[in-house]
Amino acid sequence: MKTPKQNAIIALKGGIPESLVPTFELEFQLTKELLGKDYHAGESIQRSGQKDRDRMMHENAELWIEVAETLDYNIVMDVKSSGEEGIIRNAQLIREKIGDTLMLIVHGDGTYSIPGGDSMTDFSVRISEDPDGVKRQADQMVDSAIARGQRLVDGGIDGFALCADYCFNSGPFLSPQMFSEFITPYLARLIGAYRRMGAYVIKHTDGNIMPILDQLVSCNPHAIHSIDTQAEDMDLGTIKQMVGDQVCLIGGVQCGLLQTGTEEEVIENSKLALREGMPGGGYIFSTSNVAFRGLPLERYLLMLEIRKKYGRYAPDGSTFWDKAKQADS
Repeated sequence: MKTPKQNAIIALKGGIPESLVPTFELEFQLTKELLGKDYHAGESIQRSGQKDRDRMMHENAELWIEVAETLDYNIVMDVKSSGEEGIIRNAQLIREKIGDTLMLIVHGDGTYSIPGGDSMTDFSVRISEDPDGVKRQADQMVDSAIARGQRLVDGGIDGFALCADYCFNSGPFLSPQMFSEFITPYLARLIGAYRRMGAYVIKHTDGNIMPILDQLVSCNPHAIHSIDTQAEDMDLGTIKQMVGDQVCLIGGVQCGLLQTGTEEEVIENSKLALREGMPGGGYIFSTSNVAFRGLPLERYLLMLEIRKKYGRYAPDGSTFWDKAKQADS
């Protein structure tokens, strides 16, 4: 029987995992609601004496494991540890406790994201007036990310989620032509470096990615997250047909429905994501963003129940949906 990590790797490489479709979240912010406790903040750990620091780090590692086991996650995304030393120590502790059974990933982007409101105008002016300076900075950002990434991989991290957002619901902040000039070469260089380290790479961006989908895929990430079907022109089935043989797809369950929709809408949307994402493998089930604080826990757990019921691959690689089609024909 394969471990959760092994099944995640199969999916990230475009294959069909053993039994249940893999799942995880970039962030699960409902830990206290789920288990009645929460992580020690990185700042608190750093301010503590050695004995308390060790205790809190052990408790955090145990909590990561408990969350992953409770929710049947294949991947743990560490967004709590402070600094490289904290990230590496957390990975070591998790492995000491349960072995190499979960994929451990962290943030690792080094490309420009949509600027904040305060800097959006300045960034736009810089691109127009000093494009070479913008590109020099882009190279420096990637160099820094690569150096950090190598240290983390050497310390036991399995991969990186690149979380610079590029798109609004209506489309990318930069035009496809500008994206090809200021983002794509640097994203490709970063992903290539991570791959050469042996790391797995998940490229996240919200919004309507369709105008730049070809460029994202050309950069050769293992996966694209989060297939934000709340945005314009975003359809998981269409994207699966277009690029599903080239890149793993992650996501598709609408956070908006999880928060404010009916139970029936949550069930149907979760089933839709599985039906469109699972065929042929290369799919990981998740929300279209993160399981954020304020999202009703019971709705998220309902989504995971749908995965257990409808998200299994048969030994021959077929799905519930394949059998349903055969029954209808």
